[in-house]
Amino acid sequence: LPIGIEDEFKGVVDLLTRKAWYWPDEKDPENYSIEEPPAEMADQIEEWREKLVETAVEQDDDLMEKYLEGEEPSVDDLKKCIRKGTLELAFFPTYCGSSFKNKGLQLILDAVVDYLPDPTQVDPQPEVDLEGNETGKVATVDINGPLRALAFKIMDDRFGALTFVRIYSGEVRKGDTILNTFTGKTERVGRMVEMHANDRNELDYAHAGDIIAIVGMKDTQTGHTLCDPKNPATLEPMVFPDPVISIAIAPKDKGAAEKLGIALGKMIKEDPSFRVETDQDSGETIMKGMGELHLDIKVDILKRTHNVDVIVGEPQVAYRETITQRVEDSYTHKKQSGGSGQFGRIDYIIEPGEPGSGFAFESTVTGGTVPREFWPAVEGGFKKMMDKGVLAGFPLLDVKVNLFDGAFHAVDSSAIAFELAAMGGFRQSIPKAGPQLLEPIMKVDVFTPEDNVGDVIGDLNRRRGMIKSQDAGATGVRIKAEVPLSEMFGYIGSLRTMTSGRGQFSM
Repeated sequence: LPIGIEDEFKGVVDLLTRKAWYWPDEKDPENYSIEEPPAEMADQIEEWREKLVETAVEQDDDLMEKYLEGEEPSVDDLKKCIRKGTLELAFFPTYCGSSFKNKGLQLILDAVVDYLPDPTQVDPQPEVDLEGNETGKVATVDINGPLRALAFKIMDDRFGALTFVRIYSGEVRKGDTILNTFTGKTERVGRMVEMHANDRNELDYAHAGDIIAIVGMKDTQTGHTLCDPKNPATLEPMVFPDPVISIAIAPKDKGAAEKLGIALGKMIKEDPSFRVETDQDSGETIMKGMGELHLDIKVDILKRTHNVDVIVGEPQVAYRETITQRVEDSYTHKKQSGGSGQFGRIDYIIEPGEPGSGFAFESTVTGGTVPREFWPAVEGGFKKMMDKGVLAGFPLLDVKVNLFDGAFHAVDSSAIAFELAAMGGFRQSIPKAGPQLLEPIMKVDVFTPEDNVGDVIGDLNRRRGMIKSQDAGATGVRIKAEVPLSEMFGYIGSLRTMTSGRGQFSM
């Protein structure tokens, strides 16, 4: 329980021991005193301690019986019960304090030791094969098992790249050769360090349960498994969602262009949910991320850490295109320019596919009018064109092509001729097939005080949103809606204005 609130906050009462902890000096968190709690809090302390004890002893029938008969459990017995309940997620021990004012930290650190599971007490990590299917084996935390470790973070600093690794089983020594099952390459462990904020301790040895950083690994990325080359296995990889928002960036001057390339390369390694690509049409450098804040921070890192000033353009939404009608069409590609020419005719049907099916191709040609060896070329020609729709140049989704007839020439026909025929056919037929633009629709979850519900719903409707549900909670209303991404830029600003800063949302 807190002793005093807000600017009167002096310390905390530990309900287990009924002792008060005080921190007189914010600058010195290690200077604290343990005293008797204030007399006026006595009733409050007993009331909450009783609730705590009742919840804890539910984990142990014998203790429960003794407690009901009026016997007070010891602090050690209570700790055992709290640990058991925490491991089984039956309840969550809660502490109060202020990290900013350096008050209450010791109690939380003690609780981590007392109640949270050590690596042998959580369900072991499943192993998967290279296709990502579970093999039925698990990486049991065991020093004597084969090495299994997961690279979970890459950090670039002045001494080179640091790869943070959690060791699930086995042990690793300086100078060992370990296998990265994702790349199939082995790497030698040069230096291993244990990190303490900015300080590092050199290590010669680490084993199951340790979290260490390895310096100077070349090909290892976030989510890769490192293991014993004689006994390979893959741990369940991390799943990174696809980026939903992008901005165009350009260096402010010519001299910064090279620095920008190097800086972006380092940043991509550090954060797998951050992508950078070059737009083939405009030549722009496009940064893609999980949201506006994500990209704002990346621009800030470029400036502060890498000293690269960039100009930032309006985010572009990743639209897609599709077709809505069935078209039966024919296209002939012929070209004669001295020597053997090019000839290929295809008759085909283009129709909308099932949503989510992507590109599907089938050939129902009979009688050899288009020889079988040219079918892959026709498929390849159509597939190549799927990257650029006819409306606005966005990738095309869910199209089914059926090649049912055609014609070839014994001398002039070739794979390239049929591929060009397919590409020409695409350009000719897709505009007739009712092309439409698809836009990403986001699930938006808005939390707002009750007084502002009308304003928030009205604003979501103005943004072409569909309201799915609204549930009243203890402290406000939760509105779920589906809104086009293009309408959500800058939404947090409007929401905070409408709700006097109390609204929040996730998307």
